[in-house]
Amino acid sequence: MDPIIHKTAEVSPEAKIGQGTKIWHNSQVLAGAVIGEDCTIGHNCFIGSKAVLGNGVKLESNIDVWDLVVLGDYVFVGPSVTFTNDLIPRAKYPKSEFPKYGKWLPTCVQEGASLGVNATIICGNKIGKWAMVGGGSVVTKDIPDYALFVGVPAKFIGWVCECGNRLSFKENKAVCGVCSRSFRQEKEFVVPI
Repeated sequence: MDPIIHKTAEVSPEAKIGQGTKIWHNSQVLAGAVIGEDCTIGHNCFIGSKAVLGNGVKLESNIDVWDLVVLGDYVFVGPSVTFTNDLIPRAKYPKSEFPKYGKWLPTCVQEGASLGVNATIICGNKIGKWAMVGGGSVVTKDIPDYALFVGVPAKFIGWVCECGNRLSFKENKAVCGVCSRSFRQEKEFVVPI
């Protein structure tokens, strides 16, 4: 199925848009942006020219995905999540003209991760596979796979299953009470069994 693009959306013909993707009201996609198949781009979103979205990504409303932000397959981004790409922004000294003042930093959100409403993701960090970030949280460091982080700054409070439900470990093993997936805890990481 061809992409569905609302008549009020501005999508560059030089953007790459996958089959089955839907782009809704007042969204803008710049030339060079890459959006995978079967994505949903909610109303009032912006996708930069060096942004990459995998397959099945869901952006709710009012989200700007700036250059150097990469969202893996099946990432969920709640309403008004904020991404950054510059730790020391100055209007008078753009990085392209003044590289000695710093550089833009990438952000990677890996497969299946979910970012809650109004979360802020500081650039230069990686959010692991199937991790969850609570609404209103500010991510200032890498988040491991399957980890649940909340707060300002975001802190670890537990582990979640691929299906999103909390995991409870006994003797370094857990079985999801909802979908029955099994996991093993290895030091500060969790891996599926």
